[in-house]
Amino acid sequence: MTEQRQRPRRRGQGELEALVLSALREADGPASAGWVQERLGGDLAYTTVITILTRLLAKGAVTRERAGRSFAWTPASDQAGLAAHKMRRVLDSEGDREAVLASFVTGLGPDDERLLRELLGHSRNEGED
Repeated sequence: MTEQRQRPRRRGQGELEALVLSALREADGPASAGWVQERLGGDLAYTTVITILTRLLAKGAVTRERAGRSFAWTPASDQAGLAAHKMRRVLDSEGDREAVLASFVTGLGPDDERLLRELLGHSRNEGED
């Protein structure tokens, strides 16, 4: 009987991005790609980490600043801010904003709908001050 070697599970792009962002949030400040690679246990190639960071930069999820010959990376916002950014990108990519928003709102559960109404009311009240 031949022994089967189990291949490591292949992670999706979104999962890798989430892992990289999580590592960056744990940093005390801007972090290098090498630090991120180490933090993730070193099972990702350095070039893969750079590719993920570059994609996150293009999405506005991270910022970078020159640090010697390389870059130091920082998350642009927290998890909620990143989710909101993704939602705005999807909304901006569609031609009929009203239809997209209407479909989104009608798909909300009662608790989320109530929360959204509260947030919208709070937002309007701030504009009246």
